[in-house]
This record gives sequence, structure tokens and C-alpha cells, in this order.
Amino acid sequence: MAQAASVLKPKVKDEEFDIGLKKAYRQQMAAALSDILADTYKLVIKSHIYHWNVVGPLFKPLHELTEEHYNTLFKATDIIAERIRALGHLAPAKLGEANQFAPTSASVNHTTAAEMVADLIADHEAAARRMRDAGTKADDNGDLVTTDMLTDRLNFHEKALWMLRAIVAA
Repeated sequence: MAQAASVLKPKVKDEEFDIGLKKAYRQQMAAALSDILADTYKLVIKSHIYHWNVVGPLFKPLHELTEEHYNTLFKATDIIAERIRALGHLAPAKLGEANQFAPTSASVNHTTAAEMVADLIADHEAAARRMRDAGTKADDNGDLVTTDMLTDRLNFHEKALWMLRAIVAA
């Protein structure tokens, strides 16, 4: 057991961690990415709930789009969490932090497809704003990997917004 625990201990102390990014920046970006991870999980869950519960004339396109979205978003959670780890920090792992990932029951209590789409649009827009802010900070600090990851994630959210808006366009 002691041998297994020693494998889990980092080999390098944080103050010796040198990938060309300052310690304070890495800590701030890990916190920002943790918030982005929470936003992403909320969208995974909401997209899945709406996938199950959508009814009416928009059923088929929204059912298919939300399935595509929750699958893509779930894959993104791994990418974001791994970037937090690469910056030298733990991805959120405490049970108390997990409640950040779940939407409230009131926030998914929408009965029409149009209400569901409007809710998803609002969450994708909020996620895009947070990612754009973090991406700008990453770029300003020479963090090319985080900038690239967030650019890719922004591309997904902006395309998701376009498709969601197109579904409910009159």
C-alpha cells in the first residue's frame, strides 16, 4: 500500500514545475478551467435531459442535435480536466465540488422545445463568454496549448449556437 501511495505523489514540487508559465498564472488558469469544466458538465446534463424529454414538431432535429452535443461535450470534459492537470493542478475531485456540475431542477424544468432551446442557447453563450475571456488570458500569457484548446471549444459552442438558433428560427 505504501508503494502505491508513493507512485501517486508528484516527483517535482510545484515551485520546481517549469513549463514556461508562471506559477500564479497556472493557478489562475486552473481555476478558470475548473469553472469551464463545470459549465461543460452542466451542458452535458442539460443536453441529455432535453434529449430525453423533448416533444412536438421539433422532436427529431432537437433529439438528434442534443445527442450530438452531449457526446461532444462529454469528450470535452476529459480534455479540459487533462489541461488542468498539465498545468500542475488537480481537476475538481471533491464531492462538494460536484454540485457545481449539476443544473438545478428548476433550470431544466422546461416543457416546450422552444424553451429548451432558449435555455441551451443561454448556457452555450455563457460558456463561450467564459472561454473567450480565459482564452484571451491564456494568449496574453503565452499559454499556446490552453489557447488552442479553448479556441477549439469556442468553435464548437459557436457552431452549436448557430444550429440551435436555426432549429427555432421562424
